[in-house]
Amino acid sequence: MNGLICRKIGMTTYFGDGNRAFPVTVLEAGPCVVTQVKSSGSDGYAAVQLGFGAKKERACTKAMKGHFAKAAAAPQSVVREFRVADPSGFQPGQVIKTDIFAAGDTVKATGTMKGRGTAGVVKRHDFRGGPGSHGQTDRLRHPGTNGAGTTPGRVYKGRRMAGRMGASTVTVRNLTVVKVDPDKNLLLIRGAVPGANDGIVIIRKA
Repeated sequence: MNGLICRKIGMTTYFGDGNRAFPVTVLEAGPCVVTQVKSSGSDGYAAVQLGFGAKKERACTKAMKGHFAKAAAAPQSVVREFRVADPSGFQPGQVIKTDIFAAGDTVKATGTMKGRGTAGVVKRHDFRGGPGSHGQTDRLRHPGTNGAGTTPGRVYKGRRMAGRMGASTVTVRNLTVVKVDPDKNLLLIRGAVPGANDGIVIIRKA
């Protein structure tokens, strides 16, 4: 298994060798339950489906109840698939814990950014803004021109403009696992991972 479903707890300071301090993100990594095993012969690709977090049975549909009952697992609130080379080593109902990771491993984290609503170009794209003098009165944070009026006579696709900011899926690569606490199901990742506290984060080995 090369990944786990995690819940972001927050950030703190970790003191390493020589009392060197650096920021880490604390993740509640699992335990995850195998809810389905897919193989190339029956499904066209090999993958393991994991579930994370308890969910009330009354909040599940009949299809979801049957799916979890088939795996002999309690209802799970989050379900994700992880590609594997050989699915024969996994069984429905099997529990995957943080011991698949070790300190020093390089991982990548996938999460959903905080939604920040509609934002202008200064906040969204770090534009400098217009001058504060020489007759400038009301366009300090405006983007300026979007192109010529005659040629090409339109705005190119991909032009950086004001619009919705955040609330998108982001993957941060080359993060380092600082510490693994299997007793408390905790992972300490150096640096920041995308998403708000209590958000779901997918950690995979790089």
